[in-house]
Amino acid sequence: MVGNYSMIREIKEYAKQNNIPIMVDDGIDFLTTFILKKHVRSILEIGTAIGYSAIMMALVDPNVKITSIERDEKRYLEALKNVKAFDLEDRITLIYNDAFNVKLEEEYDLIFIDAAKAQSIKFFEMFEHNLKTGGAIITDNLKFHGFVEKKECDIPSKNLRALVRKIKDYISYLKSNSRYDTEFLDVGDGISISIKK
Repeated sequence: MVGNYSMIREIKEYAKQNNIPIMVDDGIDFLTTFILKKHVRSILEIGTAIGYSAIMMALVDPNVKITSIERDEKRYLEALKNVKAFDLEDRITLIYNDAFNVKLEEEYDLIFIDAAKAQSIKFFEMFEHNLKTGGAIITDNLKFHGFVEKKECDIPSKNLRALVRKIKDYISYLKSNSRYDTEFLDVGDGISISIKK
């Protein structure tokens, strides 16, 4: 396990140096604890980045299997390298594609949405048929570095204001979606858990 810690540190350092967003520590702690408590065995992740969260989720339990989708080639190749370094190729399946082009038949205990924030509603609707009844859809970055709680006039750029509006739309969508019980947690950068009824 000591080797794992140093490799995890290297992945986090690479992410920092290359400006690649990965889950903050208390966010990943929450996610891995949730997987343990709920006995999650199968996970679909939208947005691999460099494989950090997929690896952390896989390390929780040797029975966990993950399918993860990434559209950025450089990040996908880095994720492949990282998954191989942890010897997890048999439990983490990486798909290099835009999630909107991916059709999956499998059902999962957990779907983790950590991709383009402006597309969260579309991701949710596209993949919810892959979620088992009683399963959870978890979404990260709902506070988006504190910008979601700010007044619109205090957000510095037009693009950022548009993105924040999309995140707020997604939060409203989750609140009004009667097919799920959704809880919002002030953990990490803001997390939602939507349990399929």
